[in-house]
Amino acid sequence: MRGVVVSEPRGGVLDAVAAARCLPGVYPPQADTELLARALASEDLGPTSQVLDLCTGIGRLSLQAAALGAGHVTAVDLSRRAVFSTWINATMHRDSIRVLYGDLTAPVKGEQFDLVISNPPYVPAQDDTLPNRGPQRAWDAGRNGRALLDRICAEAPAVLASGGVLLLTQSSLSGIEQTRSRLEDQGLSIDIAARFEIHFGPVLSSRRTMLETRGLITTGQTTEELVVIRAVK
Repeated sequence: MRGVVVSEPRGGVLDAVAAARCLPGVYPPQADTELLARALASEDLGPTSQVLDLCTGIGRLSLQAAALGAGHVTAVDLSRRAVFSTWINATMHRDSIRVLYGDLTAPVKGEQFDLVISNPPYVPAQDDTLPNRGPQRAWDAGRNGRALLDRICAEAPAVLASGGVLLLTQSSLSGIEQTRSRLEDQGLSIDIAARFEIHFGPVLSSRRTMLETRGLITTGQTTEELVVIRAVK
């Protein structure tokens, strides 16, 4: 198994926010969140830094950005339960985090951010119908797993300040090169900030036959690679 190719977080920040609470009905942080958290720890944040966390979930990454010194953190999610969870966690940690309900960048249209972070749903599903309730809402992303990834590639550059950074997590099953190409078409410079190979969890294990039929995995494959794409405007 390949390890994370980013530096260790500063000052034990990951431990400081790992105890964030998760309300019933909100998907808890998984390995992809932690991979993105370690990439986030390598970014240089200060009191004037403007950070946007898309698909925030329980606010795990927003809390870390605030703990790392970001002066202005905005968290956005389309789930009202997630928004409430993030608000509770920010209050408990006494962090000043603006929490907004809405669809990706729509609530912050016209604003500019130095750093945009996102761990969106990216798991290939049976069809392109996106669930609007239930736990699968946290991972289903259309047949190719790109329903949210493509939108973030299209929308994030508009809210990035000049020199701003996008940190985006996804699986190798949902087209890393497609993400790279779409962001490069928007004029961003791309690198892989972190990568990690992980065994299939319950969701992917239950979809192995479907994934094999579509040619997204080889016969008998039981692992996927998670990556954090770093794009600079």
